[in-house]
Amino acid sequence: MPKVTEPRSNPSVGVIGAGQLALMMAEAAETLPIELSLLAASSDDAAISHFRQVTFGSAHEYGDVMAFARSNDATTFDHELVNLDAVIALEDEGRTVFPSSQALRFAVDKAYQRTVFAAEGLPIPDFVVLEHFDETAIRDFLAAHPDGVVVKSARGGYDGRGVAVLGAGVDPLETITNFLTAGTVVLEERVALVAEMAVSIVTSRSGESVMYPVVDTIQRDGMCVEVNFPTTLPVDVAESAERIALAVAARVNAVGVLAVELFATTKGVLINEVATRPHNSGHWTIEGTTASQFENHLRAVAGLDVVPPEATGAFVTMVNVIGTARPGDDEAAYQIAGAHIHDYGKSWRPGRKLGHVTAVGDNRSGVAKTAWDAAALLQPSN
Repeated sequence: MPKVTEPRSNPSVGVIGAGQLALMMAEAAETLPIELSLLAASSDDAAISHFRQVTFGSAHEYGDVMAFARSNDATTFDHELVNLDAVIALEDEGRTVFPSSQALRFAVDKAYQRTVFAAEGLPIPDFVVLEHFDETAIRDFLAAHPDGVVVKSARGGYDGRGVAVLGAGVDPLETITNFLTAGTVVLEERVALVAEMAVSIVTSRSGESVMYPVVDTIQRDGMCVEVNFPTTLPVDVAESAERIALAVAARVNAVGVLAVELFATTKGVLINEVATRPHNSGHWTIEGTTASQFENHLRAVAGLDVVPPEATGAFVTMVNVIGTARPGDDEAAYQIAGAHIHDYGKSWRPGRKLGHVTAVGDNRSGVAKTAWDAAALLQPSN
């Protein structure tokens, strides 16, 4: 495929949303020939200090999104919770917005995602979509899956929010009824997990793509706590994950990062979720590769070439820093050799992602210890 010629003048790229992903995009942009601007909801947002140009407004407000995107050569997102009607209107005007409204819908709407993937024959857990309360459909699905069922809000859930496991001590009809008050619900079979993993693919405007290696992800209470490269899973499982991720990318057709979270199960590899933006499972690529997911996402959105990434070490561990009952000892954490600490600049709150720590080296247990030692100081358990 022919290379895309990089433009002579620096394109302007607007980022909607001012969380940690925008912050890390700004850091990656420092070495790129682009000019970044930001649409932030509040002066307290984490990424503001990293941008020269900041506009205040809401990602949910049609007018705010329209006005901001019209001022940029290209626009992208820190998160998917954006006014889709505005994105569609911008596309109708011929504005450059990536990922597109169609790609965004896969990440925004789990019901749409599951329905399309099932029609394409992609491997997903068994599911049913509920637009309203249907006791017969619910009881039939529960009976068909005696090992357990997971209920998910079709829109808005993340990091374990908007998700409930229907198990012992839980009234399924009451739980589903409560979920339906917020909108469409997806019921899924609870699969027998062997492990969880993720693959990220970055696609340029011209269709050129690069894929980051399969990584193992470890979850706790629905939130990712650790990512490890390379995967410890068998070669055939990793290869299956890559094939599935490529098939998902072909169907979603997103410019920029597409992150595919996957389950390794007793039934084979299944798709868990997708994200059409830089993703927590790819934060390890900042120190762990020669071209991070943030750099390649911005390159793709801006119309530049994407860069094939190479690992900078034999092993990489990334640990999320999650708020506990009290703040940690930042000074001590920064003294740990080999620990790369990313502070998102957020106010302290229990259960909130506040940063991450990455370690790179030639020994798997050694890099894991380094990352966890620093994270433990940042998020004390008591």
